[in-house]
Amino acid sequence: MESQQKVIKKRGFTLNLTLDPYNRRVRVDDYLGDFTKCVEEAQKAVAGIAADKLIFKARKENFSQLISRGFLLEGVLDHYFSGSDCYFFVKYFQDERRSSGKWAEEDLILQGVLSLQPKNESLLPPVGYIARKAKQEDAEQLVKFYRKVFDVYPVPIEDPQYIKKCMESGTVFYIYEFEGQIVSSASAEVNTKYHNAEITDCATLPEHRQFGLIKLLISQLEDDLASNEIYCVYSIARALSFGMNAAFYQLGYEYRGRLANNCFIFDKIEDMNLWVKNNS
Repeated sequence: MESQQKVIKKRGFTLNLTLDPYNRRVRVDDYLGDFTKCVEEAQKAVAGIAADKLIFKARKENFSQLISRGFLLEGVLDHYFSGSDCYFFVKYFQDERRSSGKWAEEDLILQGVLSLQPKNESLLPPVGYIARKAKQEDAEQLVKFYRKVFDVYPVPIEDPQYIKKCMESGTVFYIYEFEGQIVSSASAEVNTKYHNAEITDCATLPEHRQFGLIKLLISQLEDDLASNEIYCVYSIARALSFGMNAAFYQLGYEYRGRLANNCFIFDKIEDMNLWVKNNS
């Protein structure tokens, strides 16, 4: 079930929401005006789709107001709002959505990641691997590729029309091909209004993971984004994935928090780590 962006304009405020029934959550992406009414309207939206998690991308000036309303701070995105920080506040509406059974294990994984030495070298893969920017004509093959990697994913990436729609709205995909087949892919969802982008949809087929293809694709995405004045780059990575978190850390991203039971990915709902980088 695809998420839906919704803009609510009423007397005194405007609210930009993402309604995500598949992941049983509502996210406030932007807001303006009467803050109390914004919070009230967001909580109505939660009830409207029977969600059990509300995510609020908040500005610094509303920090105390959200704390006083029972919201919890789970992470921070440096420079998200055209240079100003974004605070990921959440409210849970079911006890089981708040509780994570893997938190201690994820802490150990993060500890291991943060103990790694940063790698500055940009090694190229062996001959035969070709990197390029994906086009709409690649949508069908991208779908086949992602189906090989993910049993469950938080967005309908198994639908070629969804991928084409993402590309039309500004999402950039970079891929590696080997013998004419996509073996690695990553994308960037671009927010031109606030000059930020989320690195997402990162995946490599198991038999090609020894060459660091994802890190190379992310670096290419960063160059593409910087040339288009996108200076805040961030990603939300599976907290249980040592390799993906290590890739961001070694590329210079900084850890900024963990989103509990954030979305369905691989085979269950999972906690996600927040990573951010200044791309200037």
